[in-house]
Amino acid sequence: MGGFDVVALGELLIDFTNNDLSEQGNPMFEANPGGAPCNVLSMLQNLGNSTAFIGKVGDDFFGRLLKERIEKQGIDASGLVMDSAVPTTLAFVNKLPNGDRDFSFYRKPGADMMLTAEDVRKNIALIENAQVFHFGTLSMTDEPAKEATKVAVEAAKESGAVISFDPNYREPLWKSVDEAIEAMRYGFGKCDVLKISDNEVELFTGLSDVEAGAKKIQEEFNIPLVFATLGPDGSMALYKNMVVKKEGFKNPKTIETTGAGDTFCACAIDYIRRHGLEDLSEDNLEECLTFANAAASVITTRRGALSVMPSMDEIKDFMAGFSAKVL
Repeated sequence: MGGFDVVALGELLIDFTNNDLSEQGNPMFEANPGGAPCNVLSMLQNLGNSTAFIGKVGDDFFGRLLKERIEKQGIDASGLVMDSAVPTTLAFVNKLPNGDRDFSFYRKPGADMMLTAEDVRKNIALIENAQVFHFGTLSMTDEPAKEATKVAVEAAKESGAVISFDPNYREPLWKSVDEAIEAMRYGFGKCDVLKISDNEVELFTGLSDVEAGAKKIQEEFNIPLVFATLGPDGSMALYKNMVVKKEGFKNPKTIETTGAGDTFCACAIDYIRRHGLEDLSEDNLEECLTFANAAASVITTRRGALSVMPSMDEIKDFMAGFSAKVL
């Protein structure tokens, strides 16, 4: 079979995002397709990559909606398993006054947790023929998906794929912080490219200095390339003995931050897939960070992520407009 540019494994769910109040004063929530791995794949599709997803949803209204939506985005869904016994995972995302988000998950259990090692083995050719394999920690909160994730990662490692990892820490989904840190440790030990947020760096290392914490992780686990995101303040890349930083694009049209990290992650993966990991320059890393920061800024002006990822032209137009305002 022909290989895909990027294959991802993990959670696919419905994000119910707060969308104003009803006439009766009750909060209204919009059902947005979500889940970090497919958010990443959706953005990668927009950047011209071929992608495929491995995961599990319920054989219910929401699961069928998700399957239809990722296929509409161009993501290959042959590795998506429909579970007739366990419902699709749901997440309610409430925006806080400070712009952060509060998550409430309906996942005890959710179908994404039920992905098995056998499900992965049935779709192992997707992984073995991929240029890049991407995963996070949320497929490792519970069995059997934890074992399934490790089977997939080992297959990707053996095939020589570039392995991309984003911890995507969500505290309510973990039995303990220690288990989350253990899953992060596993991912750090397997990946070639790490995307990690400032709060995840502090959680894992105890260091509030993001650069120092990211360096500590990179050196301990010998990770070739680390991207650390700083919310609206931008991002940094750590590569060999270089640390490259780029400020974020402060966007007055921002309404929520759902999917910003996933959008950044996808842009970073796309850049590395096209340029390789062997001989990146400071200019390369600056170019990568600038584009990824801009794309992340654009997605914050939209509700949801998976179905509304920006196009290449939209990102370039945003960057051009932003530069014009600065000048």
